[in-house]
Amino acid sequence: MNRSRLADLSLLIVAAMWGCTFLIVQHAVRVLPPLAFNGIRFVGAAVLLALIITVFYRGQWRAVSIRMLLHACLLGLFLFLGYAFQTVGLLYTTTSNAGFITGLSVVLVPFLALILLKHPISRFTWLSALLAACGLYLLTFAGSAFEMNKGDVLVFLCAIGFALHIAYTGIFAPRYPALPLAALQMAVVGLLSLIGSLLFEDMGPAAQTMDKLLQPEVLWALAVSIGPTSAFAFWIQTVCQKYTSPSRVAVIFAMEPVFAALTGLWFGGETLGVAAGVGCLFIFAGMIIAELKSAPPTVQ
Repeated sequence: MNRSRLADLSLLIVAAMWGCTFLIVQHAVRVLPPLAFNGIRFVGAAVLLALIITVFYRGQWRAVSIRMLLHACLLGLFLFLGYAFQTVGLLYTTTSNAGFITGLSVVLVPFLALILLKHPISRFTWLSALLAACGLYLLTFAGSAFEMNKGDVLVFLCAIGFALHIAYTGIFAPRYPALPLAALQMAVVGLLSLIGSLLFEDMGPAAQTMDKLLQPEVLWALAVSIGPTSAFAFWIQTVCQKYTSPSRVAVIFAMEPVFAALTGLWFGGETLGVAAGVGCLFIFAGMIIAELKSAPPTVQ
């Protein structure tokens, strides 16, 4: 298996981890406000990666430069904006609308890759992105109509944030060691989330906040989020984007809601209708086309 195929398989595992832990995080943010949860999650992920670097890859700290720090801050800012706009947008729109519009990053990324990386948009890239977008619509709405509201604008900004993060990771990942680049951007997301939480969320008295943190569903969600779905997931993404294109990453990440739907079906007692099932197949077909027909980029 060549590096490009191995990278795509690794990214699919990341999408599976995000999708399969969606229910766990969803239960946690009903107890602890979302920005506070993300703040602890990403600061914890940054600390974990920093410990890994210090113990096993200490020499990589010498690769940190002002330029690398600025680029990591930019990636962290895009990632924070994605999570923040999604969280605020959910106050004014439905989960279905938010899920679909967030998934539209799969269509935005090829344009950004064309502009930023000069990656051509082939007919197979178009087909895979459109199949994934149609699949997201069917999976998200399952026959109901899409109705715009003011929260949708905020969630669309979230989609732009995630798309920019994927596209710029494609630019910066080949330039720097993956571990410190991932650790620094995790720290930026965590600090910005904590600042946002202090400004916009009511955490209540310190004792009440500590009580929320010690709730079993919050502790379990943080344990899963800090390690597998933050520190290791974004470490994997940073490494893998040296060997695959941003457009393929976006299509592969469109599998996240498929895994979330399957998890809800198997463990959450949810149902999956015909339209949603067809949507899952569309997304899967888009991923397969992107994998088999898109030429891998030149490894830098």
